[in-house]
Amino acid sequence: MSNHLDPAVRHDIVLLFDVTDGNPNGDPDAGNQPRTDDETGQGLVTDVALKRKIRDVVPDIKPGDERYGIFVEAGRALNPRIEEARAITKGTTEEQQRWLCDRYFDIRLFGAVLSTGKKEEGSKTAGAGQVRGPMQFTFARSLDPVLPSDHAITRVTPTKQEDIDSGKRTEMGSKWTLPYGLYRAHGFYSAGRAGKTGVTSEDLKTLWTALAMMFDHDRSAARGEMRLCGLYVYSHHDAFGAAPAASLTSRIRLERIDTEKPPRHFTDYRRTINDDDLPEGVTFWSGVDLWP
Repeated sequence: MSNHLDPAVRHDIVLLFDVTDGNPNGDPDAGNQPRTDDETGQGLVTDVALKRKIRDVVPDIKPGDERYGIFVEAGRALNPRIEEARAITKGTTEEQQRWLCDRYFDIRLFGAVLSTGKKEEGSKTAGAGQVRGPMQFTFARSLDPVLPSDHAITRVTPTKQEDIDSGKRTEMGSKWTLPYGLYRAHGFYSAGRAGKTGVTSEDLKTLWTALAMMFDHDRSAARGEMRLCGLYVYSHHDAFGAAPAASLTSRIRLERIDTEKPPRHFTDYRRTINDDDLPEGVTFWSGVDLWP
């Protein structure tokens, strides 16, 4: 088994992706403006947004596979699924969690808050407790400041018939985009937690595939063109690990080639990887690397 597919060892991940003329993650509290760090101007994409893209593509990778259901799914309430686990297992909270982990890929990998719904008679708690997932992502942050732009757009037909009757022919709207941004996120996989949720090598293979393909199956006019530029995994020889995560992820470095010109492509950055003297027990795998 390749080390990056071993669920019994620790993995540290570096994820690089970019956006061109799009909004990678709008902030609903700011009129859907692209998220930014107010102090540095760097763009942000939340971990929740990244996991949403993974969740959305997994059913396409594993169509019809009962083990690869998605718990946090658009248009589906959570409580009935928790109650289903209780009704089928008729067991303890741990047994309910085991059933849910076996059925839902995102619970096995990301965990879930399952303590919702109705309380059983005589019980002080509701639902099936909480599962701590082994795979956690950071926010993605752009390497350089980004410049959000608000574009005025028009629609050739109004919404209401009475507006047409009164002579109105168009309606105005707006659309936020970034000219360009190259983003970096880190991920951390805990083999100890994975053993409790039942992660398999097939689950890890599905995760790496989902990360590599998620932007190709999440196209939107609002998001412009997004692509995964780099997926790099440092795998350890055991669950504890042979080195701190920061000492490994920092081996992947990016720097602007021409600081006088605004970046508009990932090749405007020089990417270097120092994997010649890895700590004993650590291996490196590159799943995606667009740099020549």
